[in-house]
Amino acid sequence: MCTVTYIPYRKGFVLTHNRDEAPTRSPQAISREEVSGIPLLFPKDTKAGGTWIVAAADGRIACLLNGAFIKHRHQPPYRRSRGLLLLDFFSWTDPGQFFREYDLEGIEPFTFLFFQPGQVTEFRWDGTQRHRRDLPPEKSHFWCSSTLYPREMQERREAVFREWLAKVDPEVEGLPQAALHLHRTGSVGDPENDYIMNRGGRVCTVSITQLLLDPESIRMSYSDLLSEQTDQKQLARIPSHHKS
Repeated sequence: MCTVTYIPYRKGFVLTHNRDEAPTRSPQAISREEVSGIPLLFPKDTKAGGTWIVAAADGRIACLLNGAFIKHRHQPPYRRSRGLLLLDFFSWTDPGQFFREYDLEGIEPFTFLFFQPGQVTEFRWDGTQRHRRDLPPEKSHFWCSSTLYPREMQERREAVFREWLAKVDPEVEGLPQAALHLHRTGSVGDPENDYIMNRGGRVCTVSITQLLLDPESIRMSYSDLLSEQTDQKQLARIPSHHKS
């Protein structure tokens, strides 16, 4: 589930997320809700009611990938959906405290990516232990789900991103559109592992979500690839009082 790229852009960043999932779980629009008085934007999973990517008006952005480091054995029932965990995160005032203290027992392994101005945090739960590392926010980053892509394929897919990045001016006006184009066309020469992938219709890339954060606003664009529906919403930035 998922291919994610993060690219610093002017005074903010561009985050683009391909969702690989069973085709029955894809919404067609962006939801807007409030958690602890903070407006959120996110596409809502039609099965579990959670999500895989969220933007908050205070500049916090988070997304989720299935699996931690390697493909794990699926052992339902799980206590809580990972997509609901992602929404739970926005009710905590201290992200570090959430990563340390949120009850993860009975939750399936995941990779949680957290972004805000000046911070990129990767948090993994392998079913037993928590693993956190902070990455340089001034550099571009790439992730894809360990449940769908073994290590060698993850490296091949990241190489496509790095080769593309080497040819792109990070300050060019059309960078967000160029990143979207990459997420639609990035290829390793195998339809089951390309950026838009399809494994016999059982699992395929069902949507692409992009977030553009700048000092004044957060813009979310969402494309449901199954219905060819698109949606866009924007939040005005508000001051953040949250710890990092």
